Amino acid sequence: MPIIDIIAGARPNFMKIAPIIRAIKQSQSSGGKLGHRLVHTGQHYDERMSSSFFKQLGIPDPDINLEVGSGTQAEQTAKIMMRYEALLLENPSKLCLVVGDVTSTMACAIAAQKLCIPVAHVEAGIRSGDWSMPEEINRMVTDSITNYFFTTSQYANNNLKASGVSDDRIFFVGNTMIDTLLHEMDRLSAPDCFESLGLENGNYIVLTLHRPANVDAEQDLSVTLEAIMQHAGSLPVVFPVHPRTAKQLEHIHTAWDHLHCVEPLPYLQFNYLVKHAKAVITDSGGITEETTVMGIPCMTLRDSTERPETVDVGTNELIGTNPERIPPAMERLLSGQWKKGAIPEKWDGKAAERIVEVLERCV
Repeated sequence: MPIIDIIAGARPNFMKIAPIIRAIKQSQSSGGKLGHRLVHTGQHYDERMSSSFFKQLGIPDPDINLEVGSGTQAEQTAKIMMRYEALLLENPSKLCLVVGDVTSTMACAIAAQKLCIPVAHVEAGIRSGDWSMPEEINRMVTDSITNYFFTTSQYANNNLKASGVSDDRIFFVGNTMIDTLLHEMDRLSAPDCFESLGLENGNYIVLTLHRPANVDAEQDLSVTLEAIMQHAGSLPVVFPVHPRTAKQLEHIHTAWDHLHCVEPLPYLQFNYLVKHAKAVITDSGGITEETTVMGIPCMTLRDSTERPETVDVGTNELIGTNPERIPPAMERLLSGQWKKGAIPEKWDGKAAERIVEVLERCV
């Protein structure tokens, strides 16, 4: 049985690998010959950022944990490459499957390719055009050495073709993160804060912020929050605070009675909060995909996006990082003038099945 490595390193990866592992097991039950080894790099490995997601999404314990821990991006990249290389030298796999755009994605792709082990990239071809984002560098490097490209949209297909990738290596399969969302939709459950804050369906806003452009400068974060809270009317704003953001909030006076800062939430509880919200304000790319599928209005506080389908097709609008653009967007939202949106092509919960069908032929 050919064994492929499935790489997971940080929380955004976990939602993307869960359906792939499930699809491999389903394939095996009907005679499929593909096996897998789950390699956790240890890039994120604490209860909130890692293991709770494994438990909720039914992901088995990793076969290997490289335990790289924290450090600068260069330090993490080096540790991941060294430890994954050592694993492959001792026990090589037939293929390295990486997902998304975190440090582990790039580092494991490089280590595998240097040992002549082919690389498959799930979520290949997405581009923001913003080289100040570490994720953009990770995407570009990974795609420059990938053998098999699994894409989420025609935009991604076109990006790859423009860079010289031949059609026969591009597989438009859909979005594995949406596979997970649709699979878990019936299991979403209210977080404790839903009752304790007295939240009502469709009558609150969810806020998430973690990008450096929004949170690293104390003054910028303060002005952004001021613009949101002054124009949210009486709606409660629920703010699951990322650890990066929490450091800055310690120095900001947040006196708004309707701003509720809560701890980061597990997957099932966070998406329950999103599903029942009036809107989401975020700087996360993945959340814009989930809100699009759930039909929830979404404002993205970024100047670019690697997921333009959420804007052109879905419920997302790119507001930018200038706080002056927040008030008119809030006015449109509260007056019921937000667009309805639709679901992008092949975001149907079957992306992982398509990926495994291709891998069965290629490995």
